[in-house]
Amino acid sequence: MLKAKTRWLVQPTDESLINTLVEELSITPLVASLLVNRGIHSTHGAREFLQIEKQDFHDPYLLKDMDKAVLRIKTAIENNENILVYGDYDADGVSSTTVLLTTLRKIGAQADFYIPNRFTEGYGPNEAAFRQAHQKGFSLIITVDTGIAAIHEAAIAKELGVDLIITDHHEPGPILPDSFAIIHPKQPGCSYPFKELAGVGVAFKLSHALLGEAPTDLLEVAAIGTIADLVTLHGENRLIAKKGIQQLKSTKRIGLKALLKIANVDQKDITEDTIGFAIGPRINAVGRLQSADPAVDLLLSDNEEEAFMIAEEIDLLNKERQKLVNTMTEEAIAEVENKFPIENNPVLIIAKEGWNPGVVGIVASRLVERYYRPTIVLSIDHEKGIAKGSARSITGFDLFENLSTCREILPHFGGHPMAAGMTLQLENVDILRERLVELAKNQLTDEDFTPVTKVDVSCMLEDISVKSIEEMQQLSPFGMNNPKPIVQVENVTLANIRKIGADQNHLKLVFAQKEHQLDSVGFGFGHIHDELSPAATLSAIGELTINEWNNHRKPQIMLQDIKVDEWQLYDYRGTRNVEKLIKTANSENLTFITFQPFTFESMKSKVLLNSIHLVETIEDAEKLNVKNKNIALIDIPVSSEHIESLFLQGKPDRIYSVFMQEADHFFATIPTREHFKWYYGFLLKKGTFNLNEQGELLAKHKGWSKETIEFMSQVFFELKFVTIENGVISTNSSSQKRDLGESETYVQKQMKIELEKTLLYTSYMQLKQWFEERFQSADQDAHMNV
Repeated sequence: MLKAKTRWLVQPTDESLINTLVEELSITPLVASLLVNRGIHSTHGAREFLQIEKQDFHDPYLLKDMDKAVLRIKTAIENNENILVYGDYDADGVSSTTVLLTTLRKIGAQADFYIPNRFTEGYGPNEAAFRQAHQKGFSLIITVDTGIAAIHEAAIAKELGVDLIITDHHEPGPILPDSFAIIHPKQPGCSYPFKELAGVGVAFKLSHALLGEAPTDLLEVAAIGTIADLVTLHGENRLIAKKGIQQLKSTKRIGLKALLKIANVDQKDITEDTIGFAIGPRINAVGRLQSADPAVDLLLSDNEEEAFMIAEEIDLLNKERQKLVNTMTEEAIAEVENKFPIENNPVLIIAKEGWNPGVVGIVASRLVERYYRPTIVLSIDHEKGIAKGSARSITGFDLFENLSTCREILPHFGGHPMAAGMTLQLENVDILRERLVELAKNQLTDEDFTPVTKVDVSCMLEDISVKSIEEMQQLSPFGMNNPKPIVQVENVTLANIRKIGADQNHLKLVFAQKEHQLDSVGFGFGHIHDELSPAATLSAIGELTINEWNNHRKPQIMLQDIKVDEWQLYDYRGTRNVEKLIKTANSENLTFITFQPFTFESMKSKVLLNSIHLVETIEDAEKLNVKNKNIALIDIPVSSEHIESLFLQGKPDRIYSVFMQEADHFFATIPTREHFKWYYGFLLKKGTFNLNEQGELLAKHKGWSKETIEFMSQVFFELKFVTIENGVISTNSSSQKRDLGESETYVQKQMKIELEKTLLYTSYMQLKQWFEERFQSADQDAHMNV
C-alpha cells in the first residue's frame, strides 16, 4: 500500500451529457467529460466556451453608474480638468492603471497616475494622497482595482470638492463609499451579466465605454492583470485572456518585449503560464519591494533603451524578492513549530517585526502549502503600533466572510474567500487569532486539513492519445475555475520504473494497461522508487502533455500524486545485507520479525528494539498485530502456520521478504525411498553400527552428507526399526512394516523442504499468491473464532 499525498476528489460524470457533446460537437469523450465537469452541460454553452474568441464583449453600459462615469470623464476632458488614475501596486492594479491611463490620454485627457507605496501608505486610497492630489489641481480621481472599501477617503474627496469615481472588483462591504460613481459588477443593483471581472477587466469596460468600442490593442495588458489576479477564467475573463495571450505572441509593446527578453521567453511560446510564472511575478515584485511606478512606466514606455533598463531593474527586484521570500518562509516555519503547533491552531496567524509587508502574501501561501491551514502572515511595525499582512485560505474556510465578523478590529481589510489583506492594531493580533481559531474549530473537520486535489476525469490508457491531448488545449487558457485538467489513470501496472536526474530525485515510469502504455515523469518523486513493488496495481493523477523527441510525438502524464490501494510485496530474498533493507525502508514504520532466536539476537543491535519481534511459537504470532503495518520477515519459520497466524488480526500494508537461513534444507541431499531401502539393508547386515565413529566414513563412501545419515537413522528410530544408544544403532528384529510418513522427523523435514522451496525459490508472483492464500486462510480462521 502507498498512500496518496492528498485527497482525490474525482468529479462525477454524466454519461448521457458526455455522449450528447461527443455526438453534436465531434469531440473526444475525454474533452466532453472535462466540459461537463466544468458545469458546461449544453451544446451551445460548450461551443461558446471552446470558441470564446468568436464571442462579443458585453455592453459596458450594463454596468451600474457607467453612464454617469463616462459623462463626468468627458466633461473633465472638455474642461481641461486634471484627472488622476489611482491604482494598486499588484499586477492587476498596474495593468488597470495602464489600460485606463492609455485610454484617457488617447481621447485627449490631461491624466496622470498614482499608486500608493505599500510600505509608507498601505493598501488602497488614503486621505493624505487625496489631499495631495487636490493640492496639485486634480479635480477628478478614478480608482482602478481598489476603492470599494474607501468610505473615509470618499468623504474626504467630497469635502475637498474632488469627484471620485470608483472602479473595483473586490468584495463590496455592507456600506459603500459615498462617491460620484461606483463601477463594480457585484454592487447591489448592478445588472451586468458577468460578475467576476478582475480590476483590469472593470477598467477595460470603462475604456470600452469611453472609446465606443472594445480597445483590442489593450487586451494583452488586460490579460496580464486578469490571469495574475487569479479570477475565474470563464465568460468575459476567458475572452480577455484568450485574445490577450494571442496578442502577446506578436506584441509590439516595447516594455513587454523587453520584459519577455529579460525572462528568456520566446514570444511564440507564450501561454497563460508565461503570465502566471514569468510576467506576473516580475510586475508584482516591484510593488512588493518599492514603489510600483516603474512597472507602469515599463508598460507605457515607447523607448527601447528606457524599457530595457526598467525591465532589468524589475528582474533584479524579482530575484531579490525570491531570496527574501525564502528567508521569511524559514523564519515563519520556525514560528509555527516553536509557538503555534498546528495541533492547536486550525488557523495560523504568524507575526514578526521587520518582515517585508510586500511579500507576506507569498509567505502565507508557502505556509498553506506546508501545513494546509488558513494562514495570515503579518509584518509588525512597533513604531506605528500596527500589523500589516495578507491571508490565504483552504477549501471550506471563507476568509472574507470570517474576517468580516471581526470588522471592528480590522479598520482596513478586503479580499476574497481565498485571499485577503489587512491592517490592524498590534493589541488586536492575539484577539484576531483567538476569534479565527474558534471560528475554524466550528467550521473545519479533521478531513478538511488534508489537502484536496480535484480530479477532472478518470480514464483508461486507451482513451489517452496525442489527438485527445491536443483537443484538450481548446479548453485553454487555464486558470481559476478552469484549471489545467487533472486526469486519473486507474488500475495500471508498471512496465518500467527508474530514477532519473543528477541526484536521482525524479522518476520515469511507464504505465501499462492491457496492450496500452503511457509514459510518466514524476519530478521530486524519486523517493518513492523503493515504495513501489514491481507487480503493484496502482492509480496516478497528473497533467497530460505531449512529449516531442526527434520529431516523434507521444502522450505522457506529468505525475502529481500516486497511490497503491492493495498490499505490496518487496522481494529481498537472496540478500544477506539486511542493513540495505533497514536503510531503504523507513525503519520507524517497519516491523522486523524473526522466527529464530539466533537471528533475533544478531538483529537487536541493528534496529530499534521496539521494532523487532521474535516469533518462536504460534501463540507469539497470534499476539503480534501486523494489520496495516509494514513488516519484514527476516528468516524462515518452523512452519507456514507461524506466518499464517501473524495475519489473524488483519493483513499488513507491505511485506519485505528476506528469509535468511543458516541451513539450506532444499539443496541438501534429500533421501529417497531407495536411499532408505539401501541404508536399512546395510544396518541389517551389520547388526550394529556406531554412528559416531563410522557415520562420516559411510557418508563419504556413498557421497551423502553426514546429516543425511543422521536423518535416516532418526526416522528408523521413530518407526522402531532400530534402537540408538550412545550413538550405536541396533536393528530391531521384531519391527513391523510401517510407512515413512509415520515418522515426525520425516514429516517435519518434508515440510521444511516444501516451505523453503516456496519462500526462497518460487517466482515473485508465486510468492505473492502464496501470501494471498495465507491471508484468506487467516481471515477464515479469524471469522470462525469470533
